[in-house]
Amino acid sequence: MHRCLFLSVLILSSCTLPSSDRPPNVVLILIDDLGWADLSCYGSTYYETPAIDRLASQGVRFTDAYAAAAICSPARAGLITGQYPARLNITDWIPGSDPQNRILLGAKDEHQLPLASTTIAEVFKAEGYATAFFGKWHLGEEGFFPEDQGFDLNKGGHWAGQPASYFYPYKNDRKRWDVPGLEGGEEGEYLTDRLANEAIDFIQQQKEQPFFVMLSHYTVHTPIQAKEEDIEYYQNKPKSRLDTIAFSAEGDARTKLQQDNPTYAAMIKSMDESVASILKTLETLDIEEETIIVFTSDNGGLTTLPARREAPTAGPPLRAGKGWLYEGGIRVPMIMHWPGKIAHGKVSNLPISGIDIFSTLIGLAGLDASKHEVDGDDLSPQILGKAQAIERQVFWHFPHYHGSGSLPSAAIRSGDYKLIHWYEAGTSELYNLKKDLSETRDLSEKNPQIRDSLYKALLNWQKEVGAQLPERNPRFEKTVD
Repeated sequence: MHRCLFLSVLILSSCTLPSSDRPPNVVLILIDDLGWADLSCYGSTYYETPAIDRLASQGVRFTDAYAAAAICSPARAGLITGQYPARLNITDWIPGSDPQNRILLGAKDEHQLPLASTTIAEVFKAEGYATAFFGKWHLGEEGFFPEDQGFDLNKGGHWAGQPASYFYPYKNDRKRWDVPGLEGGEEGEYLTDRLANEAIDFIQQQKEQPFFVMLSHYTVHTPIQAKEEDIEYYQNKPKSRLDTIAFSAEGDARTKLQQDNPTYAAMIKSMDESVASILKTLETLDIEEETIIVFTSDNGGLTTLPARREAPTAGPPLRAGKGWLYEGGIRVPMIMHWPGKIAHGKVSNLPISGIDIFSTLIGLAGLDASKHEVDGDDLSPQILGKAQAIERQVFWHFPHYHGSGSLPSAAIRSGDYKLIHWYEAGTSELYNLKKDLSETRDLSEKNPQIRDSLYKALLNWQKEVGAQLPERNPRFEKTVD
């Protein structure tokens, strides 16, 4: 028997309502590897996400939201510190797997988020918030866990980037993969349900002080596992083709172009149900209007893999997926919800990055974001409709190889234009995203002035943040000689 997701939504009648001068609560929901096109409200017709669609219809849905990186650890580091991963020198997943037999050697990067970095949890805790973390951390070994970085409570966060199993006891024969703080479950209990219930239990306990909850789901990361009854539902659902072909080539890899995996779809169903349970809890406690919710993903969907393997999802019209600096690897769903404050049903094309969440949440909560050294912007005036959109540039830096087939690269978006620089070849590609969202028409030769201007801006930014670059591999050169 699976533990029911809604067991925890039992509210004591004696709970007190927040006072009018109490700061808003914050629930930050971070999904792992959720693609831009993996939600109904972003265009999927195979996956079903009614709760998240409702969240979007009652808040603002961003069409041009970006992760701070195309892979998990750096994206997460950027999100909770408001700094570019390149400044933190966390540019690969931790601990990474830089090969020694390629043209370049990946940059030497950090394997934990420094304790000296100020996290968003530390900021809210200093303002009297109760802080709690549930789910995936992946920002260092013991001593660098959530409880060492400003969270009063940690359930599930440790060194690993994925569970050994999504079913209790969430492990295999390697004990080191145990998910901490989630003991005492029932056989067959599903991890996504358990984490949502743990978050709900914490929210129910907060009567005297505002709370900052980070529900950082392991789903929909591999292993691709879901509840049998949900898999059966999608096995019997007609599949919709997103493109005229099943795959497209991307270097030595291939990108899947149709959403047809019933197990992955079932994982998304459980993810959506977890959001529904959080919303139900806030409504029952009568604190929905006093709670800011942010929903997003740490990077693009897993759509692109070496040709021998098939990815679990697809993301057209975006090119490539997780690990790549094409739009499919970095453009992500993002929704912000705050009834009475954020306009209902708003769709925004404001470019917003994961590094902006730090300052924006602080600004929405009425705190002073300027006291903190961050790279991200406080976009709360734009989100609340109190200011016009601003011109801005967004950067990415990935000086590594990745298992998806991606090569060391860096990128900049400025207005409608985006430049990707490839370190192996020393060449750059230029795209106009407004006219070519799928990045199929390279304008680098047609518009050399724009190409050179953006490349110069990228170099200046790398110098300013101290970005570490890949190096030529002398061993490789000797081998090919």
